[in-house]
Amino acid sequence: MAYLAFYRTFRPTTFDEVVRQEHIVKILKNQINADKIGHAYLFCGPRGTGKTTLAKIFARAVNCETPVNGSPCGVCPTCRALSSGANMDIVEIDAASNNGVDEMRDIREKVQYPPVAGKKKVYIIDEVHMLSPSAFNAVLKTLEEPPAHALFILATTEPQKIPATILSRCMRFDFKLIPREDIEGLLKRVFDKTGKEYDDEAISAIARAGAGSARDALSIADMCASYAPGKLTYDDVNAVLGAADFTSVAKIVNFIFEGDAPSALSEVESVLSTGKGVGTLCKDLLTFLNNVTIAKLCKNARQILSLPDDRFALLYSSAERADGHKILRVTEVLAACESDMRYALNGAITLETAILKCALPESDYNIDSLISRIAALEKKVEEGVKVKISQLPVQSAPAQAATPVQTVDKAAPAAPQMPAAKETTKSRPALAAMEDDNPFASQSQKPAHGAQSAAPAAHAEDATQPTLWESAPPPAHAGSLTEEQKGRVFGSLLKLFRTTRRNAVLFTLCMDLESAFDGDELILYTDTDAVFKALNREENARFIREALAELGVFSFQVKLKPKGENKWESAERKLRENFKGIDIDIK
Repeated sequence: MAYLAFYRTFRPTTFDEVVRQEHIVKILKNQINADKIGHAYLFCGPRGTGKTTLAKIFARAVNCETPVNGSPCGVCPTCRALSSGANMDIVEIDAASNNGVDEMRDIREKVQYPPVAGKKKVYIIDEVHMLSPSAFNAVLKTLEEPPAHALFILATTEPQKIPATILSRCMRFDFKLIPREDIEGLLKRVFDKTGKEYDDEAISAIARAGAGSARDALSIADMCASYAPGKLTYDDVNAVLGAADFTSVAKIVNFIFEGDAPSALSEVESVLSTGKGVGTLCKDLLTFLNNVTIAKLCKNARQILSLPDDRFALLYSSAERADGHKILRVTEVLAACESDMRYALNGAITLETAILKCALPESDYNIDSLISRIAALEKKVEEGVKVKISQLPVQSAPAQAATPVQTVDKAAPAAPQMPAAKETTKSRPALAAMEDDNPFASQSQKPAHGAQSAAPAAHAEDATQPTLWESAPPPAHAGSLTEEQKGRVFGSLLKLFRTTRRNAVLFTLCMDLESAFDGDELILYTDTDAVFKALNREENARFIREALAELGVFSFQVKLKPKGENKWESAERKLRENFKGIDIDIK
């Protein structure tokens, strides 16, 4: 007997064997059990999801003499007659090759003849969207009012190309892509029946490559079974799919994250020299980046990806090398590259240009690249500050070793410095280092040699000042604000929020607040529950506390105004709070 492919050998013959599509199977079963069969059905959805298979099962079920739970029994004379090659009651037509008006006229004439063996004469028209406008018009009236014994089942992957006059005369069923877990179960059943040994990671790789199509997954499984004579492994599946080596792809992505453009290009050339296609490599890089995103964001990434332990460890290591902005930017650049390669004469140059763009964000003026550069700069500044703090000569002053912060505080000026200015001071060495390493920067943009080493030692002290200042207790002049200064505090706070992009949301929340001082404590009043809760969140309260500390206020509260208070009563309350201990007679 001739060999049959997996997707033909293991094609379902009953509704219960169909993988998913429960929403469609249930309706068809109920119609058969209740004997309420329509005259025209439209099955539409992605390829390989079971449209033609369900059409064949339904065609046999409506003719079966004793259906079992809505499915054809397969043993009655009608079922045996319909399963033979001489069957004339179920007619399958490929509309891609029979799309003319003459073929549809032929159907219109033959549909009048009654069935030979069963109760219904079923016409299954596959890829019906390929019919010409004239062919649709020829079958329109027949489709609307066919003979009682006729049943039409139309199948298509592109329902938007079918005229509305045809759509309105059919019961439409939309097929969905099959979840990966169900495809994995199908593949395991197939391999178990054929006696093929396999690794679970190999099954997961085939299911992912099937992309929701059972037929595609079974076709790949058929090739893998022939490729590996023994146990099917993850590497065997990758070899069949023609994917680049996992380790090589990981190296390229790691070099990109580290900004090592020469090493990344060298690794790309090594992979291409083995015969891998440029498009395949680009697709593998995007798949790897997608897996990196899952590993970075999802707690159950190991279960989602279902990779071997060594490969998941390599993937997780890559995820720790970059932040979300960098991963997103690299993914977008390579996705655009994949699209551009369709029209490029030399795909290798297009890919290598994209790799260079990913590895050198300083050469790109896109907003995402600028964000990536800022994130890298902040990381360098953080690391630099930590090193300098650890090198502070704390032990040189034994009398003040227990409180090193106070020593710096006494030497600090009376007015606290703004954090933004301190960050600028710290950022200069890191920025100079980045510009010096930039191969695209002109000579005039690079700092002169020795410029950084010529900076006085005082700059190192300034760099350590911010962290120590943030951890220091309130300065000696805290609580010494005059009434005039207190009156300007709330306006200065709003100005700080308005001029700081990071706190723009806080500026909006605080615009309609009322303020009053209770001694040295600032009270902020709001009549909105949502604003009250938002301002008392830990992150927002910390921002407000830091901003008020710069203005000399080290204690504040956010309170809800009493319900039903009008503006006059609010003004009276504020007046009495500001002048406690003084009898005020308001008329």
